[in-house]
Amino acid sequence: MTSEQPLPQEPTLTIAQVVERTGLSHDTLRYYEKAGLIQRVGRTTGNQRRYEAADLAWLEFLIRLRETGMSIADMQRFAELRARGDATVPDRLAMLREHRADLADRIRALRRNAASLDDKIDHYERLLDQPGSDALS
Repeated sequence: MTSEQPLPQEPTLTIAQVVERTGLSHDTLRYYEKAGLIQRVGRTTGNQRRYEAADLAWLEFLIRLRETGMSIADMQRFAELRARGDATVPDRLAMLREHRADLADRIRALRRNAASLDDKIDHYERLLDQPGSDALS
């Protein structure tokens, strides 16, 4: 005679715990759910949101996408493709490759801009080191 043991359930997180771990606000988490960026989150019998580890990992990836400048519309498109399953992997890969290429372009532009700022900072520091110089440009 064997008794079936229920599988241990992985611990879930409250919205407050997810806020603390991700830095996203309560409002942002609710918006992400309404906007379709995250699947409908599980709820307790008291209707409180409970996030699983997979939800947290997905949220952290969404944060990376947002921080790298992906638009909400593109994030929604990516989330929609993800929700449709493995058949969309080629489309998701193409989206990420395109976004990565755009990011690389922006990084190159930022480096050029930083170099220009460094040149101007050096210029002003040299001017300040010269006694009696009023030729600030």
